Amino acid sequence: MTTYADSARLVMERCDILGGYSEEPDRLTRRYGTEEMRRANAAVAEWMREAGMETRQDAIGNLIGRYEGSSPDAKTFLLGSHLDTVRDAGKYDGPLGVMVALACVERLHARGERLPCALEIYAFADEEGLRYHTAYLGSSATAGSFDLALLAREDADGIPLADAIRAFGGDPDRLAESARRRDELLGYAEIHIEQGPVLEERGYPVGLVSAIQGQSRIAVTFTGEAGHAGTVPMWMRRDALCAAAEMVLAAETLAKGTVGAKGPNAAGSLTLGSLFVAEFGAPITGNPPFGGHPPYIENFLATVGQLTVEPGASNVIPGRVTLSLDVRHPDDKVRVKACQNLERRAREIAGRRGLRLDWRVAQETATVACSKRLTKLLRQAIESQPALVHTLPSGAGHDAAIMSQIAEIAMLFVRCERGISHSPAEAVAPEDVATAVEVTERFLALLAKDVAKRGAR
Repeated sequence: MTTYADSARLVMERCDILGGYSEEPDRLTRRYGTEEMRRANAAVAEWMREAGMETRQDAIGNLIGRYEGSSPDAKTFLLGSHLDTVRDAGKYDGPLGVMVALACVERLHARGERLPCALEIYAFADEEGLRYHTAYLGSSATAGSFDLALLAREDADGIPLADAIRAFGGDPDRLAESARRRDELLGYAEIHIEQGPVLEERGYPVGLVSAIQGQSRIAVTFTGEAGHAGTVPMWMRRDALCAAAEMVLAAETLAKGTVGAKGPNAAGSLTLGSLFVAEFGAPITGNPPFGGHPPYIENFLATVGQLTVEPGASNVIPGRVTLSLDVRHPDDKVRVKACQNLERRAREIAGRRGLRLDWRVAQETATVACSKRLTKLLRQAIESQPALVHTLPSGAGHDAAIMSQIAEIAMLFVRCERGISHSPAEAVAPEDVATAVEVTERFLALLAKDVAKRGAR
């Protein structure tokens, strides 16, 4: 019988192989619909067939492997993650989840074992959204929520998404056929690297995901007036970059706000501590596992990751600046209220500096709670291991959030080195992958018992 360590080694080897399918010679980049994505799908399809699965590719390009249940009319349980990457990616964000799921099916196939439900593994064709700048193309088609208006969107080379789908072997006119029905599904589970440092810091090989926290993405533009850096007096300037700099620090101050703390993060109406007291009656705080910090607002994150400065010359006062604002929290009320607070702050900054403000919500995703039933089974599977169970929310988005539209979901995080992801430095330990395979296999065994008890039809 293959050991879990052997299965983990195979998972790691396959992630290495997939890491070689890249559009760029010196770094891993695999966008939707490319030849490299086609090669990745072909390799995974071959491994699926060797594991006793039937394979197909749907109208958007998702690769699907099916392992039949013990009866032909049994319902289906889905596992999966994505095979596309960000630019200059690591090897495990996405592919690890597909490979761990495949390893579990391989172990079933080696024993000649069938479950009272069918298993399908989805290798989603696009989660990261690198090519068309809109995430979850693959899972949204599966969930029946694909926005057909996106078909006209063009990539950097002017290729419409509809043409890319056709070139990839799909059919933009038949995307509705990719949608799955809720009544045929038992649920969806996704294994994924944590993409954060919590499991490593606290010494857990895997973690149980409680929810995928809500997210707001906002484009904030300050428009002032460009001018000569050597001739316009400081008091006459309408410098858009100075306003943007204030806004960046305002977002950080809000996210670090605490109750009862002294110092710059505790001053003024922008502190989250004040926000929670005013809006929700009491602060929501936690104590960080490291020293030197007062209680903080747990799981609240605000990030500015992009700044576009125009005209962008060293001797010209910036006349227009656009910044990205990413706000996340597992309580949607808190996230929405924080965004409103930040918008008020942006308008105050713009008004004081004589600038025009454009505040545009580019994307808003509600918090998605994981299924209590499936999470209970996954918890039991982890509790069978020597390690204690650690529960945490996901700060990143996942295909599971989209799949929640049609099925109950569960997620298992795998510890990653220093919490690094979306980077070539992304790394996981083989022994942690072995734990993930074992936990997932135990989860499927518990699911089988639950299905048999409830009835899969």
